Amino acid sequence: MEVNSPTFGNPVSNNSIAHHPEQYSKSWLMQRFCLSPCKDYDPQMLDRAETATRLRGIKTPTSAAVIVPFVERQGELFILFTRRASHLKHHPNQISFPGGKVDPEDVDTFATALREMEEEIGVMTGRDSIFGTLPILPTVSGYHVTPVLAFVDSDYQPTINHQEVDCLFEVPLRQILDQRSWGSHQIQFKGKTYNLDAVHYQGHLIWGVTAQILRIFIHQMGFK
Repeated sequence: MEVNSPTFGNPVSNNSIAHHPEQYSKSWLMQRFCLSPCKDYDPQMLDRAETATRLRGIKTPTSAAVIVPFVERQGELFILFTRRASHLKHHPNQISFPGGKVDPEDVDTFATALREMEEEIGVMTGRDSIFGTLPILPTVSGYHVTPVLAFVDSDYQPTINHQEVDCLFEVPLRQILDQRSWGSHQIQFKGKTYNLDAVHYQGHLIWGVTAQILRIFIHQMGFK
């Protein structure tokens, strides 16, 4: 797969986004998320995933889960991301959420998401911190991924497993929700060119499955 340079509009500064005290807080997020109707992924993206798994001869998808961790700092929410280790065979250096396939001992996808976050970055949170999920996302590699949304204490002390993760970082939620933060990331796959949604933040390029999850979350929240 050939990856070309991303294209973006003007960078979004913190001063350029309207920020009201009641917005982007934990209570605001929970109320808005719970009251919003469920959305689904882009049909073209779903078609690509279905075509790719069929061409690879994958008949039964692998169940997996990721956790989308939200951290509240001084009344404003941030989303926690990881950068995958550079030596990994699959998706090295890509920006992701903690997660992985469902293990036999996992009672559900909540357990998978919580376990993977602890294993990858040493951050723990309880099931009572989970406030929702997003629709299951089929991927081109044959996974069916459940995004689990949860809150993490702002004083978390990470212990990074460098076999899986290079680093972690936080992005303000308002940056993700603002359309001006988004651009296009072009890839070549099986002789075809695809322009994929992407976010660029302080040298980090967020695209692929992670960007797809962010997009459906944005739609769920009533933003475009």
